[in-house]
Amino acid sequence: MSKTEQIESEIESLSEEEYIRIRKWFSEKDYEKWDRQIEADSESGKLDFLVSEAMNEKAKGTLKEL
Repeated sequence: MSKTEQIESEIESLSEEEYIRIRKWFSEKDYEKWDRQIEADSESGKLDFLVSEAMNEKAKGTLKEL
């Protein structure tokens, strides 16, 4: 049995409360990873086009408030 299969088996045996807790943990890990990726992309200039698009829309008066 692979490590992944063992983990899957363990997850399936969790109580509802434990399952909710592990889902929350995974979700937090995903958000942390996403935040690091966004930060790296921002620092490298990969997201500069978004700022440019927003500035163009603002200049045209078509930028919508959130």
